[in-house]
Amino acid sequence: MPPSLSPEQIAQYRQDGFLFPLDCLTPQEVRHYRSKLEAFERQHGDTFGKLPNLVRSKSHLLFTWMDDLVRHPKVLDAVESLIGPNILIYHLTSWLKEPNEPSHVSWHQDGTYFGLEPHEQITAWIALSDATPEMGCIKIIPGSQVIGQRPHKDTATQGNLLSRGQTIDHKMDYTNYVMMPLKAGQISLHHTHIVHASDRNQTNERRIGIGVSYIPTNCRLVNGARVSAALVRGTDEYGHFDPEPRPRADYDAAAIAAHARAVDQFFESNKLLAARRKSGNIGI
Repeated sequence: MPPSLSPEQIAQYRQDGFLFPLDCLTPQEVRHYRSKLEAFERQHGDTFGKLPNLVRSKSHLLFTWMDDLVRHPKVLDAVESLIGPNILIYHLTSWLKEPNEPSHVSWHQDGTYFGLEPHEQITAWIALSDATPEMGCIKIIPGSQVIGQRPHKDTATQGNLLSRGQTIDHKMDYTNYVMMPLKAGQISLHHTHIVHASDRNQTNERRIGIGVSYIPTNCRLVNGARVSAALVRGTDEYGHFDPEPRPRADYDAAAIAAHARAVDQFFESNKLLAARRKSGNIGI
């Protein structure tokens, strides 16, 4: 399949470490996916980001509609342009910021506790609502992926949406950032080492984004753990990850069990890598 990104767009991504905006979902598709998410919230009595059992993580294992979204041809075409035709999902996080709440994301790199080699993970951030600067869209430091993986410290800042509150522990100019606003249905792409953050939502509207971590099938974990990943395009000739099953029905017993196993494995691997970094036994 020919790449959907132009040579100029690919070159820009390689240089800057990010690319936006890319038109992907139609207005009808946005309404469909957002309505599915919000119907589940109404059914369970809380926002998607606050529901128990880590529903916001690896949600493609729980819901057929999320499984469809992460396999959207236009999203995968853009990702394929950068990492090739054999694609896994390593992780997924739903990033919801409710109106006028303190939710934010500290300056960090996505790959900090992923522990993947080679460093080719791409985050596709899929907007199911508008994401403006006032709503706390991603802000990113152009070209910062060239510094490689830097040390982070865990923080306990109120409202930080990161699981550990991880914050980059590296002196740099954080004023030299670019905002990445998106309209509903658009996506952005960013490199695993790019330094980025986001501020709180200061509007009366919800900000809803789905962050999907795509990797080529040749990626592997460096910490010796065994975790799962979902093959979404091409073939996996390496077998570095256990295959994740596609949900047959939304939030049924089989999907909940598969999700629980996958999330437990992922966060155990995360903790193992964090411990090795702290002890100095890992150098990436």
